Amino acid sequence: MSDKNYYDAFEMSPVPTPGPDAVPPEPFHGIYGMPSFVSVPTTDLAESVDFWTRGLGFFELFAVPGVLVHLRRWAFQDVLLVAAESVPDEPPAMSYSFSGVLGQVDALVEACRALRPDSVDGPRDTPWNTRDVEVITPENARVVFTAAKPFDPASQEARNLAAIGITPPKGHGGDNGEHV
Repeated sequence: MSDKNYYDAFEMSPVPTPGPDAVPPEPFHGIYGMPSFVSVPTTDLAESVDFWTRGLGFFELFAVPGVLVHLRRWAFQDVLLVAAESVPDEPPAMSYSFSGVLGQVDALVEACRALRPDSVDGPRDTPWNTRDVEVITPENARVVFTAAKPFDPASQEARNLAAIGITPPKGHGGDNGEHV
């Protein structure tokens, strides 16, 4: 697709370079103007906070008792749990996705299943080179934990990305030294 001009802007993101040894950033405790966030209604703030923190790896940034809890993981991964009279009986088709690293996938699956045995679907590998885990939270929110896999220029995933105009930087030999 020659009409698109993609460029490397990974310095804006807390997500580390994909690879088996990728180290996740520390939880981000700074206060900033949130470019986006998700609000999740809950009938039980305590149960929701417990699941999101112990299962999904978020932490409580601050709370307004009985009203809302602001959760976060990395920078720009913000969730507001908001007290509500009711929540949907079924999870919506829409989902909230947040990034992690491959080394976190198994622990997240185990933690979520320990808290809610039937809450996890996956992990599964995607055609766009990630490993995803879908989790249904106590509020029936559909959350996807996604971790980029190491880039292999000879893989089907690389061909899928190239077909839509996303290619590695010139000189990329597949050593994960550059971002894709």
